[in-house]
Amino acid sequence: MPGRTDDGSQAFEQRLAAVLRLLGAEVAPGPDYANAGRWEVHKVLAGRTDLPEEYFEALLAAAVYDPNPSFNRRLVEPALAAFGRRRVRTALLAWLQTGTDTERAGAARAWYWTALSVGDNWTAIGADDGASVRDAWHAAALREFVTNEDLDVRRSILPGLPLVPRAYPAELHPLVERAVEIARTHPDEYIRQRAETQVGL
Repeated sequence: MPGRTDDGSQAFEQRLAAVLRLLGAEVAPGPDYANAGRWEVHKVLAGRTDLPEEYFEALLAAAVYDPNPSFNRRLVEPALAAFGRRRVRTALLAWLQTGTDTERAGAARAWYWTALSVGDNWTAIGADDGASVRDAWHAAALREFVTNEDLDVRRSILPGLPLVPRAYPAELHPLVERAVEIARTHPDEYIRQRAETQVGL
């Protein structure tokens, strides 16, 4: 996935700092603060399934604001292990539906990691949280992709967006067709290439 069109590092580092304060951890300021902070969170929280409640919002806010679509998993995985996949996914769905464009794009990037297991904590995450939250996410993401012209939002949503009618109820099939049309003719090369890959599956 290409980088964000805006930097967003300051907003992310503020939220990462809030997580580090909860941990009682210190990371030296500097150009490597974000990477060092993510790694510190990973070291302290790896394997823990008993986090206090205040960690939930702090971890998810940092994950949503993290501009890196790969390293944000360091913040998503502890939340999954401690609070379960359904709760994390439900919160990300709320960010997608009600957040700013930055938050919507970040929620979509974080959502990707909720489909994966984390070491031995698969039971805690939830091997089968039902289709309801997933289906609600797909419907909301489809609507957002069609109606929201923000480039970061569309880039972030598209990789996890089914572009085949059978993935949706009949009343959303026209939106699927519209999403495919938007993606295939979009001026952004990444979006066009993703569309051809996903429609061809």
